[in-house]
This record gives sequence, structure tokens and C-alpha cells, in this order.
Amino acid sequence: MTSRTIVIVGGVAGGASAAARLRRLNENDRIIMYERGEHISFANCGLPYYIGETITSREKLLIQSPAAMKNRFEIDVRTRTEVIRIDRERKQVHVRSAETGMEAAQPYDLLLLSPGARPIMPDIEGLREANNVFTLRNIPDTDRIKRYVDERKPGHATIVGGGFIGIEMAESLRERGMDVALLERNAQVLGPLDFEMAKAVERHVAQKGVKVVLNTAIAAVERAGTRIRLDSGKIMDTDMIIMAIGVEPENILAKEAGLELGVRGAIKVNEHLQTSDPAIYAVGDAIEVKDRINGFDTVVPLAWGANRQGRLAADHMNGREAVYRGAYGTAIVKVFDLTAAVTGSNEKTLRKLGIPFETIHIHPNSHAGYYPGAASIALKLLFDPSTGAILGAQAVGSEGVDKRLDVIATAIRAGLRAQDLADLELSYAPPYSSAKDPVNMAGYVASNVMEGLVRTMQWHEVDGFVAEGGLLIDVRDAVERDFGYIPGSVNIPVNDLRERLGELPKDKELVVSCQVGLRGYIAARMLAQHGFRVRNVDGGYKTYSAAMWKDEESASFPSNDSKRESAPVQVQPETQRPTKSVLVDACGMQCPGPIMKVYEAMAELGEGDLLEVKATDFGFSSDIKKWAEKSGHSLESLDTSSGVVHATIRKAKAAERRMTTGRQSETRDGTTMVVFSGDLDKAIASFIIASGAAAMGKSVTMFFTFWGLNVLRKPDAPSVRKSGLERMLGFMMPNSSKSLPMSKMNMAGMGPRMIRHVMKKKNVDSLEQLMDGAIRAGVKLVACTMSMDIMGIKREELMDGIEYGGVATFLGDAEDAGVNLFI
Repeated sequence: MTSRTIVIVGGVAGGASAAARLRRLNENDRIIMYERGEHISFANCGLPYYIGETITSREKLLIQSPAAMKNRFEIDVRTRTEVIRIDRERKQVHVRSAETGMEAAQPYDLLLLSPGARPIMPDIEGLREANNVFTLRNIPDTDRIKRYVDERKPGHATIVGGGFIGIEMAESLRERGMDVALLERNAQVLGPLDFEMAKAVERHVAQKGVKVVLNTAIAAVERAGTRIRLDSGKIMDTDMIIMAIGVEPENILAKEAGLELGVRGAIKVNEHLQTSDPAIYAVGDAIEVKDRINGFDTVVPLAWGANRQGRLAADHMNGREAVYRGAYGTAIVKVFDLTAAVTGSNEKTLRKLGIPFETIHIHPNSHAGYYPGAASIALKLLFDPSTGAILGAQAVGSEGVDKRLDVIATAIRAGLRAQDLADLELSYAPPYSSAKDPVNMAGYVASNVMEGLVRTMQWHEVDGFVAEGGLLIDVRDAVERDFGYIPGSVNIPVNDLRERLGELPKDKELVVSCQVGLRGYIAARMLAQHGFRVRNVDGGYKTYSAAMWKDEESASFPSNDSKRESAPVQVQPETQRPTKSVLVDACGMQCPGPIMKVYEAMAELGEGDLLEVKATDFGFSSDIKKWAEKSGHSLESLDTSSGVVHATIRKAKAAERRMTTGRQSETRDGTTMVVFSGDLDKAIASFIIASGAAAMGKSVTMFFTFWGLNVLRKPDAPSVRKSGLERMLGFMMPNSSKSLPMSKMNMAGMGPRMIRHVMKKKNVDSLEQLMDGAIRAGVKLVACTMSMDIMGIKREELMDGIEYGGVATFLGDAEDAGVNLFI
């Protein structure tokens, strides 16, 4: 076999992979690798974690040494030697030694360029003169940053750029105990994600103490880098600056050699990785590639592509079939306790190209909810509305994100359609997944859309729909709205929807919404089959609220004068010791489970007691803040470490709660109702409304009069002395709540028995359970003494825990109420 001289410029992923593959394919070739730095192969993706001391050994970052490459692969590695020019006519490269300054020429038969990319350094006044400005691309960069942090112990760092490196450095420096401000000139961090998906990341980053400032750029750097002037004119102080606004192809050699360049100055290559000169190949971050979804030219500076390209280039040099068809841009990043991942096209790209697409958002658990540690995943799927071809996907969550995005990336590569995801047989056991994996769920939801079973409305369309007078129905339970709701929505729980169809207009399109989209889909199907035109808010309130989230503290001007505490965050410390502490484990629960758990547990506590809540839904941290603020309880601590939200809430005194909730409604925030009816169905409705109002922090009074008094009668009441007329009246009335008739279809007692049977079968609390729950929730039950006297009902016949009063008692409470009902 003829011996050739193959010269490789640059190591790391592309160059080192090509060198090893070349030797495995051909023992006779002379392979020379030039690297202007000291290291030919290192884990550049691990650099931030070494700075943050997650990786404690610098040596672990070094993958291959020159000596190892020489011993195993017989590759002539020449470090600290820079290739300064390519002479294509003579087929030789000119090199210069960094140690001696000596120059020499090296002939080649084939040349592989793997120069990588360089960090972008914008032309900002004072930036290059500052001595505390850093970039992160290689081992020397890493050493400079770590040495500065170790020796100078800076208290505040400013990171410019919210991309992958910027986010990773924010976490690493925050882990080192520093205050961190993250400046991003665009409206979101992590550009490959769509806006609403990035907002979930921003919320988590802010909760970890990083000040995220969007739509902001640096205008000037002053005082040797310790003062930054923003384009808004505001000033901020800092101890160090990390420039992470992106990279650009290292193209100087190629440009000076006259090789064809493409988008953003990247080296243009064909499908075999050859440049415009067939004897010169190029791989890695320096080259232009095809977007494999839509076919346009782009740059994708990611490690997988560089490794794959290096191997394929080596194959083609040895006459093997080797074609690189482009990149999907599959990428993943750790963000404190979350993971964010993306593959394929995002919504912004598709809109820019004018490509039609359909979107779905789902929020499944990472594994079976009943197995400990299940966490919510926000998963977005983009697909062609006519064919179902998968165009892209994004996911954010604390567990299980990586394997779901990898499955979808594989499905894209295999040419599967969105509806085919439902048919994937994926491994299942409770610790790892659910019988219907999140990827399967995405397939089911996409199929529903493709088949026309549901029409959706996206989060960014909702406010406009409401503003134009559209009817938006929130089909969640009333208590869930305390955690937030879409402004302008009307609450009709999905279980009540059939009974209230007459309230809905058939001449207008309706939109329904729930927490994550599932109950909205059920409601949409129900309404559509009753003749309504209806759409479901895709992803529900969870997606909408994520997109609308704003961190008021981070959005304000960042200054290191006031330092934020590291997690767990102490929100409202208090010296009073609790008389009781209760732990609620809501990990893995589907909505509205966690919300109901909180309400029920809080109702059992006394004033000053503590409620500890654990949840694996990463959005629950902001929800519990909002609920505590609105309900008047004190949020003592909030910790989001290890992917679990751990909140501690102190139950406020009744007077404090009234003061807090009263601020928004001028103290008219109570609910009163006159219960005149003694019918079972009306009694059930009364206690459902009362319990929901109490759960929302309202004071509730139920005034029972005339036939309504029968609801309060004991089933085992003792015998009491009565007149003949009183005994006659008593004989004609129900002797307890269990004997109440139906207002319609009583059918000689068959109706009530049927209703109670159905309620039990569907796990709906009985009337007696509802009454008991209302009393525990603080609902005041008042029996009208005047009506008792007329009806011949004695106190001994009525249940314990109720009060007795007349009209004045009721009117006193009604005066302070915002809602008054007569049932």
C-alpha cells in the first residue's frame, strides 16, 4: 500500500478523531498533527464544571496526550506549533514553533483542517484594556479563570451571553459562592429553545440567585473592568467579566489559502467534508454544514458533529463510502437542577423560513407518579400538520429529559412521523418510565391534532382572544385558581360542564384551558360533541404561566450591593416556634393533586404550625410562593436542590389572613349563602361551593333555614319532648342528611340512592364527607333559631359543631361578603 503524508491542523474532537481513525485504516500513512496549544485532545465541554469544582481533577479533562498518540497510533504530534500558511500549489504548510520562533515547511498529500472556533470579542470601549475579562474555549482559558477565582476570591461576576456556556458558567460561579449577573441582549436565554421553554429555565436560574437581565448589552467597560455601563445608561459594579456571546469559525488559514467560505465565514465543504480544494478536508466548528431538517446552510459548533466528521473524513481519504448529510443540532445543557435539551428546528426558525408547522406541549412525569422521585417534564413537539413529519422537539425538566429527546432525535433520523411516536415500544418499569412514556404521550397528542379530534390555541394567542371578547373557560377545580389563572377566564370545572352547557353561547367559538392540557382536551371533546366550536389551550396554564413569568427582582437593575442568599432561600424568617409540623409529599403527583394536598393539610393545622411540602414539579416553587402570598400564610423557606421543591409554610393567624386577603378586596372577600332547600342535590352543590370558597381563603357562612335545617339533622338524634304538631311535622320531614330527597327524579327514594352510588363509584365525596370537610376548613354553619322554632326542631337533633342565630347574625356576615347566594 502506498504511503501518504497526511497533515492535520488542530486536535480536540475533529482532528484527534480523524487521526485515530486514519491509523486504524492505514498503517503505512505518515500522519502529522499540529496543535498551536499544549493539549491535543481535551474535554472542552467539561471546562465549566472544573471551574465550579464539580470536576476536581484537571487531569481528567485531558483525554489524549501527544505521547499516548505516538505510542498507540504512531502519530507525529507537534504541539505548540502553529500552522501559519497553506501553500496549495506546492501542497505544503508553513509552521512556526511557539517556543523557538523557527519556521519550516511541511509537504502533504492530504490536509485536514480542524482549527475550531474562537470566542467572539465585540468592539466595546474599555473591554480589551480590562484585566478581569475572560473567555472560555480551552485549557489555558480555564486555568486563567480558575486561578483568578481561587486567588482573588471575587464576590461578583458578570456573564455576558445567555447561551450554553453562559448558563453553565453562571451555575459554576454561583456554586463557588459568587453573586452572578447574566446579561443577554435578546429577549430570552438559550436561543435554540423557543421563548416559552426558555422562560422555565430563566425562572429556575433566578430562583438559584442569578440575576438574569434580558434585552441588555454592554455599552462600555470602565475602571479596569470593575464597572460596566449598560446600553440603558445604567451602571453596575462587578469583580470579573466572562464573555460568552458565542463563537465564530477559525477561518484565517482557509481564507488566506483562497478556500471557499460560506455562512458566517465558515469553511465550505461538500458531503465528503472536502473543501473547494479536493486535497484539503475540513471538520468541526470551523465548517459550514447543512441543516438536516430544512436543508439551509448553517454552523453547528457541537462536539458530536466534530467527532463524526473527523471519522467520515478519514474514511473518505481511504476510499470508503462516507457522506455527512448535515446536523439536527441536538444539544443538551445542565441548568442547576434542571436539564434543557433541543433537537431539530425550533419555532423561530420555522416561522422565519415560512414552513407550516403544528405545535403541542405536554407535561408528563419522568416516571410512574407512584414511584418516588417522579418529576414533571415540559416537552414540546413540532411537526408538519399535513404529513406528521417531526420538525423538532424541546424539553425542560429535572429528570428524564435526555433520553426522551434522544428518542425523538432518533425518530427524526429514522423518518418517523409524530403519530408514530405513540407506537414506539419503549422500556418500562416504575423507576424509569410509565406504561405510556412521555414520548408515547407526545405521539398520542399529536395524533389527536392530526386526526382533527381537537383544535388548539397556543399560549401567545390567548390574551388577544380574551381581549377581543372571547370566552375562555378554565375547567380546573376552583381551588387550583389560587395558584394562578389566565386573566379573563371563567371557571367551570370539567365535572360540572355538562350541567352548565345551557350557559354557553353556541354562536361563538369557545376556548378551554386546564393545568396541562389533558382536562382541556376532555372538555373540548365534550363540547364539540354537543355542537360547540371549541379550541383547547395547548399545554394549559402551565405553559401559559411559564411564558408569562417575570422575575421582578432580576428584571430590575443588577447591583452587587445587596447579595441574594444561596438556596435554600429564607423568605420570611420568624422566631415563633411551631406547635406542630406536618410533611406533605406531593412528589410525582399529577395536578391538581399537589394543590389539593396543600389545601387539605393546611386546613388541619393550627395558627403558627408549619407545613412542609415536597414536590418534583419544577414550576411548583413559584406556584407555592404565589399561593402563600395570596392566602396570607408565611413562606418560611424554599429549596429547589436535587430537583425537588421543598417549601416550608407557616400558617398565619386568622386576623393576619383576613388582613392580607382583605387588601385586594377592601375586606369584602367573604361568601355567605342561605340554604333554604332540603334537597340532596342542592345540599351537595352548597357544600362544594362553600368548601371551594374556604380553600381560596374566603370566610364562609352557611345560614340554614326552614327545609334546609334537615341537612343538619343527626341520623341518631336522641328522643326529645315535642308537642303533637311538632311530632307530626317531624314525621313528614327527613330525619337526617342521609334521607334527603332529590329535587328532580326522586322516584320514591331511588334517585338519591342512585346519585350516592355514582358519587362513590367516581370517588366523589358524599354529602356527609363534604359537610365534615367544610367544617374542618372553617366554614361556619348557622341554624336559624326562628325557623327551628316554627319547624319544631330542637338543638339536640342537630349535628355538633354548628352555631345558632337569627337574621341579624346572617346579615352581619353578609355585609362583609363579596358573594351572597340563596339555595
